[in-house]
Amino acid sequence: MLRLVTTSLCLYCQRAQVTPSLLTRPYSSIVHKENLVAIDALYDLSVDISKIRKLKGWVLRQRPLYVSETAALLRDMGASGPVIARVLELHPEAILCKPEQMEAQKKLWMSVCTSQKDLVGIIEKFPASFFTSSADHDNQKANIMYFQTLHLNKRIISKLMASAPQSFSRPVKQNEEMIQTLQKTYLDLGGREDNMKTWLQKLLTQNPYVLLKPPEVLRDNLAFLRDRGFTSNELLRLLSKLRGFVTELNPESMRLTLSYSQETLECTEAEFREIVLQCPALLYYSVPILTERFKGLLAAGVSMEQIMKTPTVLELTTQIVQYRIQKLRSFGYDVRTGSLEVLNGTKKDFEMSNGKLRLRQERPLFNPVAPLRTED
Repeated sequence: MLRLVTTSLCLYCQRAQVTPSLLTRPYSSIVHKENLVAIDALYDLSVDISKIRKLKGWVLRQRPLYVSETAALLRDMGASGPVIARVLELHPEAILCKPEQMEAQKKLWMSVCTSQKDLVGIIEKFPASFFTSSADHDNQKANIMYFQTLHLNKRIISKLMASAPQSFSRPVKQNEEMIQTLQKTYLDLGGREDNMKTWLQKLLTQNPYVLLKPPEVLRDNLAFLRDRGFTSNELLRLLSKLRGFVTELNPESMRLTLSYSQETLECTEAEFREIVLQCPALLYYSVPILTERFKGLLAAGVSMEQIMKTPTVLELTTQIVQYRIQKLRSFGYDVRTGSLEVLNGTKKDFEMSNGKLRLRQERPLFNPVAPLRTED
């Protein structure tokens, strides 16, 4: 049996629940595997070390680790103890950042955050976006300056940095190319220049990852839709509904879903284009998903004519449709003879008032039913 050095190891055992296999190894071996000083500091911050060991145990074996310095930075910005612990559990790589690197990041982020409280909120949700490599700093700074020249407000820029940090870590020229493509496309399709900034802000907010897509993707998708007979005005309407999600599509998948949907609905080209404008889901849902949803509606007694009048019901899963139909039936409403509009929207509940069916609608933070659909 190998002899253990007990002085500091005993304290470590009491606090860290070291596994039996580790107890049979020399103290020098344990030090080599984990930074005990850093671990002790993490325990003082009430950090759940087991979470870090399970997912990112390699961090605990690095030297040096800046646990106290990271906690001090967050505390000085107003972060509470529980918030600091959550940040370090979620993104333990934060303790790899040098103090001067963290200070530089704080200064950079405060150029687009209205307060330190706002920045703490961002770090709590997106710690990896704040604790980045020092090699990214110059690109981040250049991209912030570029987006400020577009007159985007600070809130939009900070949201972009938080949710799509990759777009700020890369050379600014790549973002310029995609932004210019979006602006040119918007104007070429008939968009008003005085409304372009608002349109661009909404697009970037809805899908910040659009910046990471090659401009050719946007051009190819719009070219495909134009070949399908959509006019410039109709393409602008689609682009405004889909926002940046139009870059998530590709011509082949759209060809399959559009062909299937038109054959199923048995409508003319002109009728079908109008249906797509009402329900862009027909561009991005796969054939198997649409097949299931058509079958679910037809099985409930809904007619194709009703679906054509309210195609947005195809954005709802079969389970949600069935639940809402059953709920409506309990109030005496028959979807087979009434409008399907009552099924649409986000989370809904129903009530009777003065003998009439009324809706109680609650809008959630996001709509898992139709993640790509946005308001005009």
